[in-house]
Amino acid sequence: MKKQVFNPYLPSYEYVPDGEPYVFGDRLYVYGSHDKFNGKNFCLGDYVCWSAPVSDLGDWKYEGVIYRRTQDPKNRKGMSVLNAPDVQKGPDGRYYLYYVASMLTILSVAVSEKPEGPFTFYGYVRHADGTPYGKKRGEAYNFDPAVFMDEDRRIYLYSGFAPDKGFLRSIMGMRGNLDGAYGMELEPDMLTLKGEPVMVAPGPLFSAGTGFEGHAFYEASSMRRIGGKYYFVYSSELSHELCYAVGNHPLGSFAYGGTLVSIGDIGLHGNQKALNYLGNTHGGMAKINGQWYIFYHRQTNKQKCCRQGCAEKITILPDGSIPQAELTSCGLNGGALSGKGSYEARIACHLMSRKGTFKYEKSFEKDEEGIHPYFTQSGEDREENGDQYIANMTDGSVAGFKYFQFEGTTKIQLMTRGSRKGKVEIRTALDGSVIGQIPVEPSEKWHLSSVENVAVPEGISALYFTYIGEGYMDFNRFELL
Repeated sequence: MKKQVFNPYLPSYEYVPDGEPYVFGDRLYVYGSHDKFNGKNFCLGDYVCWSAPVSDLGDWKYEGVIYRRTQDPKNRKGMSVLNAPDVQKGPDGRYYLYYVASMLTILSVAVSEKPEGPFTFYGYVRHADGTPYGKKRGEAYNFDPAVFMDEDRRIYLYSGFAPDKGFLRSIMGMRGNLDGAYGMELEPDMLTLKGEPVMVAPGPLFSAGTGFEGHAFYEASSMRRIGGKYYFVYSSELSHELCYAVGNHPLGSFAYGGTLVSIGDIGLHGNQKALNYLGNTHGGMAKINGQWYIFYHRQTNKQKCCRQGCAEKITILPDGSIPQAELTSCGLNGGALSGKGSYEARIACHLMSRKGTFKYEKSFEKDEEGIHPYFTQSGEDREENGDQYIANMTDGSVAGFKYFQFEGTTKIQLMTRGSRKGKVEIRTALDGSVIGQIPVEPSEKWHLSSVENVAVPEGISALYFTYIGEGYMDFNRFELL
């Protein structure tokens, strides 16, 4: 690696959730929806693409806007936002982008000669008689499509949505079937259905006796082939986790496999306490330089719809199972971060108040007690000089970072500001012993405070910073010396 890589992996001003990663040639491309900082709803931006050479996953390049919502003939006025897309290289060597415009019930397709776009509108997924898929009675409610080309060059498409709230089903039921994820084969034209759709994963109302109970399909379809098996990745009814199911054919049948990642580390090693603020998540898997990763997203700015992409290593065991990945700050780095250097607080993988966390369920979440920390930024949306940081750390708030390779680290500095008056305790594990304390005093401007001769153990470990005191503390960065 030429540069260290962090979570989130894109620049701090960029909000690309629902990331679907693909290696085309010698570059990694990530396609997703596009949130806006301080946006009032999901997916308010047009599609953009970022890519990085597989030899340097810290060297991200902005490929620009690759598709605008108004390019869809049924959305010329741009009233519908562009929800999570997927991209696949077709048998003809061109690249196909599948998406759903939010107010439509059908699947749209755009095409490009290059993986980085730009894409042009191509058509709508349809039956052999020309009827758009999603328009016939009883067909799936189309959402978050996934597209997959098998080794025999046959093309498969996946789509579906399965809320578990009765009133939501009654409101949306007339717009399509809401009972799970459906898969279908496409003709080589990448548009026409070949045969009828089949259910590949049930929703929560239909999961009894299937093996999916408690982790039934909600949204966010994604498909990959690993070692002759087919892995269907999806967001479960719990919403904060990505799960997988395994089958012997692209259309199943599929058996529930387990949780790949939870954005609160819920379920990891039996943990049932959310160690980070919850919300929805979406992503896919990619093999990069021989290592498999799961991509997902987190929430920022005290809201459900201001999301940033992250990634973690996963391990495919000999029996094909995949243990749950843990949240880290080093994601695509290939290993622990250096125990010397300056790090932005925004790369924290655990963040919580003294009372724990909660799930973002509203566009903007009001903190009645004023005790919850959150990721935010200075500046406006896509302002490159904007500064992302952790805001509002109050008494008992914790920010955790994993992992660092420590060797000879004896001094830690924190850049903070706020009405805070107290101290910051430093640990190498969430429930570990205090290895150092840094006093902090009130300051309206960013101010460096430090502790020397800190007892950081040699080797790989985490860092947890706990604020103890009055008022609030904004946390910008820390330096390891």
